[in-house]
Amino acid sequence: MNIRLRLTLLFAVLVASILLVFSLSVYYLYDQFREQEFNKRLREKALTTVSLLEDVGGITEELLHAIDRANLTTLYKEEVTVYDANNQIIYDSGKEPYPVKKDLLRQVREGHDFGLQHGEKEILGVRFIDKKQQVLVVVAYAIDVYGFSKLERLRNILITGWTVSLLLVVLAGWLFAGDALKPVSDIIEQVKNISARNIHERLKAGRQKDELNQLAATFNDLLDRLEDAFKSQRSFVSHASHELRTPLAIMMSQLEVSLFQKRTTEAYQDTIKEGIIEVKKMRDLVNGLLELARLNDDTSQFNFRPLRVDDLLWQAREMLMNLAPGYNIQIEFDQFPEEESSLEILGDASLLQTAFINLMENGCKYSDDHRINVTLHVQVHGIRVAFTDHGIGIAESDLTHIFEPFYRAESTQNVKGHGVGLALTQRIIKLHSGKINVTSQVGKGTQFVVMLPF
Repeated sequence: MNIRLRLTLLFAVLVASILLVFSLSVYYLYDQFREQEFNKRLREKALTTVSLLEDVGGITEELLHAIDRANLTTLYKEEVTVYDANNQIIYDSGKEPYPVKKDLLRQVREGHDFGLQHGEKEILGVRFIDKKQQVLVVVAYAIDVYGFSKLERLRNILITGWTVSLLLVVLAGWLFAGDALKPVSDIIEQVKNISARNIHERLKAGRQKDELNQLAATFNDLLDRLEDAFKSQRSFVSHASHELRTPLAIMMSQLEVSLFQKRTTEAYQDTIKEGIIEVKKMRDLVNGLLELARLNDDTSQFNFRPLRVDDLLWQAREMLMNLAPGYNIQIEFDQFPEEESSLEILGDASLLQTAFINLMENGCKYSDDHRINVTLHVQVHGIRVAFTDHGIGIAESDLTHIFEPFYRAESTQNVKGHGVGLALTQRIIKLHSGKINVTSQVGKGTQFVVMLPF
């Protein structure tokens, strides 16, 4: 069952139920009103009859005519019976008095009127005290033909109206559901036409500021992320292929040249050494790619525990200085905290060391003096670490791309590297719920600021 049919049925059932309750309420209330009105007429009939009987003082032909003349309206199959104090009938207007039990007669004399219904007949018993202070019981009954005919007419009108209304509700519900779901149908048709070839296309919602428009906007955001991912993937594959192809081409050419003619042992050794250098480049590149892929997987595999940021910085400095003794790395505090525990964060030691090493290495590598200043400052919500160098700087057009894998600015093409380090660093910082920002001026230097929450 599709959503449109389901909405139509639910709407029809809901409205039909409300109309049914309304119709039953109207019918019930009118039936109560009819009964009250008819009982009122029976009471008036009974009291009028016994009053005339008392005024005339006897049962004569003239009395019967007088009673008939006193009635402005005559009820269908009406009959009035009057009982004296001994439960004897002293007057009956018809031929078939309704038999009343003595308990009911005693109940009426005690002041409790009764109303009964026997088939179509409605019976009413009332008390009357005559001039002689005798307690009489007047029993009147009749059939409310006029009232029942109106009640039947009302019932037919309500049934017909409910049926017609139900059909109209189903039709209106079907049209309403179709109109409500039309934007959904439009979105479905648009989504069907979006593929990897035209992922730049975006959904257009016909109505503004409603939930479907928000859904389309959310889906467009998803498409933006997917498009960025596809572009990054294409760029990644292109750059990775280029980075891997270059050392392979160098190694291939060196091997082919060495095979053209016999060479000395020293020449073969030089070729092997050059090949090893290119293999190391490929190894570093592959390790960087594997690390990037690992950071995209489930974060539960990492060992997060309390770590001191200053210890990690000193350890990263020591590891980098062992690899490049010519680097000058200065670590200092803006203000040393009163409690050393405020230097602790939750993190993975190896990942953070990798991020810090990458930032230190970049600062030293792209500076003429191979110097970088690392400043640590404890703030209210976290720890701020600034990496400042006075190197070649980064052009403003390159700042938005430096965290993309394999992206390298024009000014860094002559420096050894693959363009993976900053991408890896950014993912490590995000993995620790932190932020990394960069500011730079060409020819004056660059500053990377890392914020790590407690």
